[in-house]
Amino acid sequence: MDASGAPSTGAYCGPMDDVRGVLFDFGNTLFAHASLPHTVEQCCRRLGAATTAEWAAAAAARIEAAAHTPDEVALGRDLDAAVWRARWHVLYAVADGEVPGLGAAIYSAMHDPLQWVPYARTATTLRTLVAAGVPVALVSNTGWDVRAVLAAHGLLGEIRSVVLSCEVGLVKPSAAIFELACAQLGVAPSEALMVGDDVVADGGAARAGLRTLLLPVGAPGVDNGLDAVTRIVVPSPAATPTVG
Repeated sequence: MDASGAPSTGAYCGPMDDVRGVLFDFGNTLFAHASLPHTVEQCCRRLGAATTAEWAAAAAARIEAAAHTPDEVALGRDLDAAVWRARWHVLYAVADGEVPGLGAAIYSAMHDPLQWVPYARTATTLRTLVAAGVPVALVSNTGWDVRAVLAAHGLLGEIRSVVLSCEVGLVKPSAAIFELACAQLGVAPSEALMVGDDVVADGGAARAGLRTLLLPVGAPGVDNGLDAVTRIVVPSPAATPTVG
């Protein structure tokens, strides 16, 4: 955070009036979900299991570790919705021996559109861009249809193109997925801005020729600095030259 208490979004170079389209990541950029340890703890409570926050954190760590082994990653969850669904049911169930039904409860919570919360400036940022005639795409590495989240929060209509890895067979940071999203918006990569939170996955846009803005990861509903996008892309009235 800067001295004023506002979230830091990196260097700001002023308006880019040649940006013709904006690409956004989904999780931890437009929306956020409660952390996995918190979700595990809440699911245990709903199931009537007497667990502690420490136990929930340890269970979440076991899930994360299992999800990121080389053999598990090689299964390509992000590339196939069926694989995503099957594997996450298995992964979330690592503690089912201690809390029966926990895996199914976690899976349901993590895929519940209403448990994904937009950041404070998500709606205004998207609507400002659309009102200014700047088309928007969502680009996400995922195996489930996050359009349900956008629809649940009344924002699906603000997104011209939704590019999901499981539907297009490409994953970030591959340049090809960013190029595809730009093509669907009808803009060249050099005319687009990618906005995300992951230096590896979203940073791949820079290699495809897009300018890239990385935002800090914040808790659901906080101000993560997303409105920096409109300051960069949409000229303020004071900056618009008058005629006559």
